[in-house]
Amino acid sequence: MAVVVDFEGSRREGAKPALDQINALVADDLVKVNQVIVDKMDSPVALIPQLAGHIIAAGGKRLRPMLTLASSALCGYQGERHVSLAACVEFIHTATLLHDDVVDDSDLRRGQDSAKAVWGNQASVLVGDFLFSRAFQLMVGDGSLRVLKILSDASATIAEGEVMQLMTTNDTETSEAAYMDVIRAKTAKLFAAATEIGAVVSERPAAEAEALESYGMNFGIAFQLVDDVLDYSAEQTKLGKTIGDDFREGKITLPVVLAWRRGSEAERAFWRRTLEEMDQREGDLEHAIALMNQHDALSDTIERARHYGSIARDALGLFPDSEIKGALTGLIDFCIERAY
Repeated sequence: MAVVVDFEGSRREGAKPALDQINALVADDLVKVNQVIVDKMDSPVALIPQLAGHIIAAGGKRLRPMLTLASSALCGYQGERHVSLAACVEFIHTATLLHDDVVDDSDLRRGQDSAKAVWGNQASVLVGDFLFSRAFQLMVGDGSLRVLKILSDASATIAEGEVMQLMTTNDTETSEAAYMDVIRAKTAKLFAAATEIGAVVSERPAAEAEALESYGMNFGIAFQLVDDVLDYSAEQTKLGKTIGDDFREGKITLPVVLAWRRGSEAERAFWRRTLEEMDQREGDLEHAIALMNQHDALSDTIERARHYGSIARDALGLFPDSEIKGALTGLIDFCIERAY
């Protein structure tokens, strides 16, 4: 079923080059980050590097570590601390993915078998714990209490966000405010930490650290909102996961919240049956998408993402124009207009 979501095709063409641009600007440091990741994944317990390597090698854009590297460059940082901290950010993210796939019972991750599908729940949870531990070793190794506080606070907030999401799953009466609280904690907080530490290691003024934290937070919110839409509107080969996963798992995301709020009582009965009672039948996903289109739930979710993207863009106004600032601005367009 085609989904009518206007991503403004003429602007979309510039989205992928924006990702390529920031990737090129931090490429040398990203090579160092990847080496730290490989080194710190090593363990005499053979299953650990096997399983961790599986999910890390599965792809992904390395957005979060790239943001740490790019924010450090924006602040004129000349040292090496940002490399290990970018690896730390990626370890935190990867650990959450391992745990997510267990909680969500997901057999696919970025279009490939998930670690949970290959090695099982127990191994995935324990290796996720290992990666969290490695992340904390990297934080302590940096030696900055402020960095330790930023990243440890983010780790705690992410865990809270996961529990909050668990509490809203199958609850069709979840409010938009409650769902925004979930994605701020579960997704956006790590983006915010990734960018803020760029200013911290550079010893920049508090105003610049706050600006980069705001950029990361609002960028992360926009990123998750677009993911919410993509789960109902993109092909698996482009998105890297099965379409409708959120629907099949009974997750309440913003398109569902909007469709529920704007729908008739008969439509709400459909959402209760499919998402609360988990009584899903053939054709239900297509009907859910049709209802979302009927009530502009997908396009309005994109508009909200644009709103948060604009806030992220404004946060960079404190910094002088530069190539890296332009790349960070372009990354917002990539986030919102990615068509996969």
